[in-house]
Amino acid sequence: MNLFFGLGSIFAGLAVILGAFGAHGLADKLTPDRLANFETAARYQMYHSLALLAVALTLAYFPAGTKSLQIGGWLFVAGILLFSGSLYILSITGIRWLGAVTPFGGVAFALGWLMLVLAAWQAR
Repeated sequence: MNLFFGLGSIFAGLAVILGAFGAHGLADKLTPDRLANFETAARYQMYHSLALLAVALTLAYFPAGTKSLQIGGWLFVAGILLFSGSLYILSITGIRWLGAVTPFGGVAFALGWLMLVLAAWQAR
């Protein structure tokens, strides 16, 4: 629980910092498409940072489905690193092959949500 709460908090704080950096530091340096990718990375990082906080709090109060919640949490971490991380790097560097990594992060996000559904099912 503490690990996911800590990771969620760190990732959320970084999403705020990176979002502000994108809006103020990169707005005149990136093409509109690359800036939009950067903003998408920050937005999805924030969504899934909040999901990590929810996982941590759910682990504290509902022990049924613990394994599914833990797997879901790790999938959110993987999604943030793969999806948002690849979009940040792609946006700043223009390295096109990183676009091939991004969908793996999206799949991790989707699987993470499915694990939360499974945890809810197990807890009923």
